[in-house]
Amino acid sequence: MLRLPAGPVDLATADTHTTPGFDGSKQQGEDALALLGPRLADLQERLFAEGRTGGKRRILLVLQGMDSSGKGGTVRHVVGQVDPQGVLITSFKAPTRQELAHDFLWRIKARLPGPGMIGVFDRSHYEDVVVTRVQGLVDRRTWQRRYGTINRLEAGLVSGGTQVVKCFLHISKSESKDRLLRRLDKPDKLWKFNPGDIDSRDEWEPMMEAYSDALEHCNTEAAPWHVIPADRKWYRNWAVMNILVEELEAMAVTWPTPDYDVEEQRRRLQARD
Repeated sequence: MLRLPAGPVDLATADTHTTPGFDGSKQQGEDALALLGPRLADLQERLFAEGRTGGKRRILLVLQGMDSSGKGGTVRHVVGQVDPQGVLITSFKAPTRQELAHDFLWRIKARLPGPGMIGVFDRSHYEDVVVTRVQGLVDRRTWQRRYGTINRLEAGLVSGGTQVVKCFLHISKSESKDRLLRRLDKPDKLWKFNPGDIDSRDEWEPMMEAYSDALEHCNTEAAPWHVIPADRKWYRNWAVMNILVEELEAMAVTWPTPDYDVEEQRRRLQARD
């Protein structure tokens, strides 16, 4: 239900407060998340075990969204349900001088997950067709050309065994403002507040336009986008966890078959002190 259909995209008209696929209350949503967590953990462990025994498959979860849309919260409440040794989380900030000396995908490729792993990108290569566009850091021809480059990267990842799961956490401008104000009200949240976030609100509409174009041009069959209504945190978490569970279940991940005789090893162990 949250998979973005092919065709033109206008995020400005998309409902950020709706809850597709869930008719219950906030408490029921939180309860459903708690029930789904063990299933996600089990599937992730199977994938990790497969990767440690010769398997090549892995998952890359790409999280994009405006400031305060909940990328960090999603990582904490969804990805936090699984064994951390099977997860590689990268939060991409403004590129360093070293990163700027390379192609825009150089730093992305360096943080791709290995076999059996779930990689998580908190922001990603899509910053290079959204932020760079809005802030005028590259010319129009450059950011337009990058759509095709991104599609080729993601298609190559999928053909090589990486399931690419892309989620745009779609928050309203008013809800974003409320969340920023709540951060200022809580001493334990002040560290998360960035005064620059106030200035960046002047770019909200251009950012929505840039994201709409990026989602439209990079919404492929191999790596489709999901648009997650993110005004309600509990629904955002439940939706992303559901998508991950569905992707893992579609992969039909099973426990690896041992390359030794189990009963023989049992007899050997019992014969030892």
